[in-house]
Order: sequence, then C-alpha cells, then structure tokens
Amino acid sequence: MIEFFFDCSSPWTYLAFHNIQPLAKEFGAEISWRPILVGGIFNTVNPSVYASRETPVPLKARYMKKDLADWAQSAGLAIKMPPTVFPVNSVKAMRGCIWLGNEMVPFARAVFEAYWGEDKDISQDAVLTGICNKVGIDPAKFFAGIGEQAIKDQLKANTDEVMARGGFGSPTIFIDKTDMYFGNDRLPLIREALARKKERAA
Repeated sequence: MIEFFFDCSSPWTYLAFHNIQPLAKEFGAEISWRPILVGGIFNTVNPSVYASRETPVPLKARYMKKDLADWAQSAGLAIKMPPTVFPVNSVKAMRGCIWLGNEMVPFARAVFEAYWGEDKDISQDAVLTGICNKVGIDPAKFFAGIGEQAIKDQLKANTDEVMARGGFGSPTIFIDKTDMYFGNDRLPLIREALARKKERAA
C-alpha cells in the first residue's frame, strides 16, 4: 500500500502525482490518495517555506526553475513556474478531492494540469466549474458537497495526520504506514523499496 498525501498547489506534487501512478502499477501496489492542505502544514511545522519565499536566494531560485523544467520534461508534462497566481488557495479543490473519494484521480489530474500546465487560478469557482465539466462532475453537486462540514473536517484530519506521522510538506508518501518519503525526486528510492518488498514476498 502506498499512501500519497498531496496538495494540488505544489509543483513537485504535480510531478510526483503523475510519476507515481505507473510506478505503482508496475509493482501492483495500490495507492491511497490522501488530500491535505499544505499551507496548514507550513503554518504549523514548516514556516521556513514562507521565509524562503520572502527572502529567496537568487541562485537557488533560478536553479529551482531549471530543476522543475527538467523534471517536467522528463515526465512529459507542461509546467509554468511560477504561475500567475502563486501561492494559490487550493482549499476548494482539495475539499473536492475529499468529496469525490475513490473517484478523485481524474479531477485531481485536471486540477494539476489547469494550474501548473495552463496557468489557471484554481481558487476561482469559474475555473473549478470548468474542471468539473471537463471530467463529468455536476458543478452544483460539487460546490454543495465541498461545503459539507464532514468534508472540511476530513481535509483537516488528513493534514493533521500527516504531520503527526512526520510529514512537513507535499507530497508525503508512505509505504506500509511507516516508511516515509518526501518529494518527487525520492521516487527512485520508492522504486527500490517496492522492489525489496516484492522480493521478500516472492
């Protein structure tokens, strides 16, 4: 079992969301998609993210754009960094993922692509309506659903849970509950862990 704690507002998560699916399929591993609010994590346990945005290191910031572009090219994805609106309020999109449950993946993929590939502001109802229409979701039901208290509570619970388990950002990935990995660039290590697990099971 792979648990994938994610927020669509993260560029590295966009890459990892795309890259982990064929990896999981290759090893016959099921993915449990766990939507979170990464801003809640930064506010609580990782405020250094905000400090680095306020006073960026120019050389590091320039390299990060190249690094993202290289990873996106490797994955065959379009990415614009930074988007016109950055950071973005992703709470409605992430509540939508919670509301959709087992059907969230096409919606989440469309949200990632709209924000990172098409530079659309995913905090806006009109953009979310367009995404709903694209993936066959009734927008009226969507907006009613994300307003339910239980949906809001579950998103907060997921965010609190990943912090309690040692997470400090998105994506945070667990194999078998306790083996934690952070970020798209850890996927080679995840591959090795899944290979070892498969060998032990053989």
